[in-house]
Amino acid sequence: MKKVFQALAAFLLIICVSAQSSQAQLKRFSIGPFVEAGFPTGDFSNTHKTGYGIGLGADIKLVAGLTAVGSIGFMYFGGKTINNGGNPYDVPSAKVIPIRLGLRYKLFSILYAKVEGGTAQFTGDYNNGVGALVAPGIGIRLLGLDVEGKYEAWFKDGTQAFWGLKAGYNF
Repeated sequence: MKKVFQALAAFLLIICVSAQSSQAQLKRFSIGPFVEAGFPTGDFSNTHKTGYGIGLGADIKLVAGLTAVGSIGFMYFGGKTINNGGNPYDVPSAKVIPIRLGLRYKLFSILYAKVEGGTAQFTGDYNNGVGALVAPGIGIRLLGLDVEGKYEAWFKDGTQAFWGLKAGYNF
């Protein structure tokens, strides 16, 4: 997984350098940091608290209204203490590195719809390994400010899902 992460980082760096030098005037490419909060649903809400994350996102305009998007981040969901018939036990925290790729479609003016897919690298004691993810969302982008509401599901040994709020700024 480390090689995949390094390859993705190198790919994003190459895109950043080439897009900034060759198309800076067209503003077809943007990159920027984001923060997000995740509110677990289903069984995931029984075992984990509200999650928080940070990351870096990038996008490239393709044709009128359609944009290719990608991001890499880190999400942390604290584990809860579960009382199972008088025997309490602690659920380990979920530490996840999601790598997302997808498409965003501008519905009108500042409103967009987005769908992303990718991988979720679980680290630490909770569900260690790689799983798939899907994340549809809807958001508003005004100048460089981007605010999105989404539903994200990770698939590895079951489904870990959450409703999320994401805010970022693209340069």
